Amino acid sequence: MSRDAIVCVDDEAIILISLIQELKDHYGGRFIFETAMSGEEALDLVDDLADEGIRTAFIITDWMMPNMKGDQLLVSARSKYPQLKGILITGQADAETINRVCSNPEKIIVINKPWRTEDLVAAIDTMSIR
Repeated sequence: MSRDAIVCVDDEAIILISLIQELKDHYGGRFIFETAMSGEEALDLVDDLADEGIRTAFIITDWMMPNMKGDQLLVSARSKYPQLKGILITGQADAETINRVCSNPEKIIVINKPWRTEDLVAAIDTMSIR
């Protein structure tokens, strides 16, 4: 049985470690978990996973990153992989502002930093049934 992947993206390693641990604690082996420290790295990773026959179901990304902001990453990834869903985590802008920037708000959920695990899990579960 093939599993879908969740790609977590942040320019701070401690955030990635925390995200992955929380997700593994909740979802166990349901997903493959990958990390990237930039938008560019994440796009390459999603392509590599696709080449291996692994579908990226979600990208969970910080908004404020160097070179490519999280909303730009999600728009770029979704242009190539329309089924991909995104969770944008931000402490820099309010959710209303980010939702206006995102091209597909029904496929992208915004969570404010510091996030609560319950909110993250609820976002994944809600978008998994859409």
